[in-house]
Amino acid sequence: QLEESGGNLVQAGGSLRLSCAASGRTFSSYAMGWFRQAPGKEREFVGFIDWRAINTQYADSVKDRFTISRDNTKNMVYLQMNSLKPEDTTVYYCAAKSFRSSVDPGEYDYWGQGTQVTVSS
Repeated sequence: QLEESGGNLVQAGGSLRLSCAASGRTFSSYAMGWFRQAPGKEREFVGFIDWRAINTQYADSVKDRFTISRDNTKNMVYLQMNSLKPEDTTVYYCAAKSFRSSVDPGEYDYWGQGTQVTVSS
């Protein structure tokens, strides 16, 4: 019901925009989060946007470089990533959560399959 796209190989300092398409239900009333997970590591919070697209929150590691937006008319969520660094290399996931936004991946109800982002130095 959630499908990410837009992952790619990019040079350090470059930009990518990830997209998350929701289907099967209306996610306009859900908070949407982006997470990332490297092999052997725990899933890491990247950022979230509330259902009204009024409130956003980001991890310190991506603040001022990444921006989350959403278009509820299209059931789409986006993660704009600028000034990418090699340490941003990993798989990125979008997730949906009913009610309040959260930084805890365990509180999210729906997940995409992930998209790989690779940043070369």
